[in-house]
Amino acid sequence: MSDDHTATRTRIRNPRGEGARLRDEIVAAAVTLLDETGEESAVTLRSVARRAGIAAPSIYRHFPDQPAIMLAVVRKAFAELDEQLRAAVDAAGPEPREKLLAVCHGYLEFARLRPGRYRTMFGGLWSPDLNESSVTENDVATLGGASMRLLGTALENCVADGCATSTDPAADAVALWLGLHGLAHQRAAAPSFPWPSDIAERVITTLAHFTDA
Repeated sequence: MSDDHTATRTRIRNPRGEGARLRDEIVAAAVTLLDETGEESAVTLRSVARRAGIAAPSIYRHFPDQPAIMLAVVRKAFAELDEQLRAAVDAAGPEPREKLLAVCHGYLEFARLRPGRYRTMFGGLWSPDLNESSVTENDVATLGGASMRLLGTALENCVADGCATSTDPAADAVALWLGLHGLAHQRAAAPSFPWPSDIAERVITTLAHFTDA
């Protein structure tokens, strides 16, 4: 979607001192553009400004460049993922196996419901040039840390409970995430493929080293 076709709206000026609100509105506008198009290229300074109802130079008070906006979008998406996974754990049964399954299925559901954001979160659309933008290596390295820790803790609890036989939960949590990520990606890339109805359970059971149920 080009800038010329980007929807615009009239924005009511925020009272003095409400710069944080404007920053949130800019990020929300970028998220909306990404959800609508599924393309990072649609998220430009001009298109975000038009969607937020502001002049493009106003963005520079909060974001030095387009990658900085995308970093805020990705951070917001990871926060949403973390919130969804924690809610899934809270809603699951008391057994560690049930909680780990809830984390895994919550992850897959997030990827299914938010495909544009999900691809962007993992660099499918967003790969900032660390030498040419304001985004730093540390900014990228810390993305997703909370969700990975949640997955790792869930697997460690399964090992402690005796329902998983992993001898290296930290490494196996990474392997489990890779399995979930691969499944989420391929489901989106090949929706017509005859996926087995229990493919998620097969992936999770194997990579979590579950004992027999």
